[in-house]
Amino acid sequence: MTADPAVVVAPHTFTWLYLLAAVFFILALKALSSPKHARYGMWTGIVGMVIAAVVTWVAQDVNHDWVIAVGFVAGAVVAVPAARFIKMTAIPQMVAIFNGVGGGAAATITTVEFLHDAPRGVGPAEAVEVVFGVVIGCISFSGSMFAFAKLQGLMTGTPVTYRGQQLVNGVAFVITLAAAVTTVASPHNVWLLVTALAALAVGVGIVLPIGGADTPVLISLLNAFTGLAVAADGFALDNVVLIVAGTLVGASGSLLTKLMSDAMGRSLPNIMFAAVGSKVTASAAAGAADRSYRSGDAVDVATLLAYSRKVMMVPGYGLAVAQAQQTIVELAKALQSRGVEVTYGIHPVAGRMPGHMNVLLAEANVPYEELKEMDQANEELPTTDVALVVGANDVVNPAARNAPDSPIYGMPIINVDQAEHVVFLKRSMRPGFSGVENDLFYDPKTIMLFGDAKESLTRLLAAVKAS
Repeated sequence: MTADPAVVVAPHTFTWLYLLAAVFFILALKALSSPKHARYGMWTGIVGMVIAAVVTWVAQDVNHDWVIAVGFVAGAVVAVPAARFIKMTAIPQMVAIFNGVGGGAAATITTVEFLHDAPRGVGPAEAVEVVFGVVIGCISFSGSMFAFAKLQGLMTGTPVTYRGQQLVNGVAFVITLAAAVTTVASPHNVWLLVTALAALAVGVGIVLPIGGADTPVLISLLNAFTGLAVAADGFALDNVVLIVAGTLVGASGSLLTKLMSDAMGRSLPNIMFAAVGSKVTASAAAGAADRSYRSGDAVDVATLLAYSRKVMMVPGYGLAVAQAQQTIVELAKALQSRGVEVTYGIHPVAGRMPGHMNVLLAEANVPYEELKEMDQANEELPTTDVALVVGANDVVNPAARNAPDSPIYGMPIINVDQAEHVVFLKRSMRPGFSGVENDLFYDPKTIMLFGDAKESLTRLLAAVKAS
């Protein structure tokens, strides 16, 4: 496809600098795979992006410096305050909306290229690049916007289902496919518009039946879509850095989606279409009223913790909501000063986005050695005196192992029920986002400590210091 002179395309002499930027992106991904090196990975990625942006600016064929400058300033005005002042609990929706903007930008760029070249004729190969970028970009844009609305509380976070939903989604997909094929066979603005609108509908249809417990997988999937759309832009613009960066994001997002699906013990189609969490099970609704459980106060739990040999903290989204990460670290240090071994059990899908708990605890400067991934945590739990579960539910629910009729059956969990004692810090007896009751609440070795997570941890900290 012939590039618009107004569109930034690097001459051959700048290709090696784009490749250097791509190398930085690869090194950044490698470093970001570990919390220990995540900060280094972030700065490596920033360096790569600065190189790519500066080279693009310098390599433009015509003088559009002011347009690029305005874009840089506008992006900084939005991004810097968002990054500095965003609450930890709002990071998932920030990721969702930024990802959606990326998908929308990718679709817009390929559309502009199509509109520019259409009068001169667009070949089949170029049309395929455009259509692919538009379809994937539009799906990512609309899906991410609705994911943002769910996470931000602008609409219900539970699955939205209705009669004939799969038929409607199927029709939208067929229209998208048919319009895309027609656009390739006979390039025309109208067919491209139909393709874009139908793809937007598909994106909405994908997100509506997703419940809160499955949101991390959704975010990962939409991130992969945006990467693929950016790669399509790279082919359309003959820009190597977009091809490499988009492919990296698409591939890593796809692999992460697969890994997270495996971590939930469910297939991706089941996560996308089963609408888990659309309603609370009957037992969950009546659980607290019909079954007995043991609740305690902060002094009782603090005494249990202070005189333990080994304690494992298992954080969940409730910890993020309460912004209690600093407090739980202070509690851990108070216990460690008494000779108690303290670790943190991290489930891969705890929270609202991939790695949410790792980011949360890293912010509180938890030593990397104290973070135990699920398999490591499960090896240590049989010799653990107390498992302190803070704001988590589904990721420790034994129904995933023991109840074949449960919606979460087959999901690997952190086996806190294998510890000698289990303490849950929760606001109430309500189940988690899956709507599945946790029988461990009613186990004789379980103690429920009710209240806001930060307030409960603060009381525990004071009681441990006083014991």
